[in-house]
Amino acid sequence: MQKVERGQTQLRVDDLHFYLYERTLHPELFQINKIARLQQRRYSAEIWALGLAHLVTFQFESGFVTELVCPHNEILPKGGLSTSFRFRGERDHTQTLDNGLTYILSSQVERLTPQVFPSTHRDLVRHAQRKGLFVTFPDLEIDGVAPFTYVDYEARDHEFHVYAYHSFPDDLTILKTQSIFELQPERRSR
Repeated sequence: MQKVERGQTQLRVDDLHFYLYERTLHPELFQINKIARLQQRRYSAEIWALGLAHLVTFQFESGFVTELVCPHNEILPKGGLSTSFRFRGERDHTQTLDNGLTYILSSQVERLTPQVFPSTHRDLVRHAQRKGLFVTFPDLEIDGVAPFTYVDYEARDHEFHVYAYHSFPDDLTILKTQSIFELQPERRSR
């Protein structure tokens, strides 16, 4: 999915798009580096680290929702695509889907100075090594700093929170996203 050359990822944060599908996507469309799966009483979720990109599929009683952050790709399906946009600056997006799920996204493209980037990168790497999905690309290291994807998550009874970080040392940039998949509260019987 992404072209990689030594010393330069050729993928920039400006190349990344956000896609929200009301369906699943086939794994053969992607190069998957790591997978996390979880099962809750009301839903299940699967997270794929895809190089400097990620995919989250959320399955519940009324259907599927898939969040995809990746470079634009002509082979991605159009069917079931609910929303898409390019990442720029800060952005919040809320969408209530026909199947009753509320999806909330906050994203930030954080461009750092050469003095601040290494320490921010190091702090995120330390945190990522303790929990979540973490994929680093040491072959693409620049001045001791390697690009990475880090996806952490928190499962609650009727909400699923996903925190993703994609580091681009070439550009001194980090893409941060926080997503919430929120189900309707269950009705209590009297």
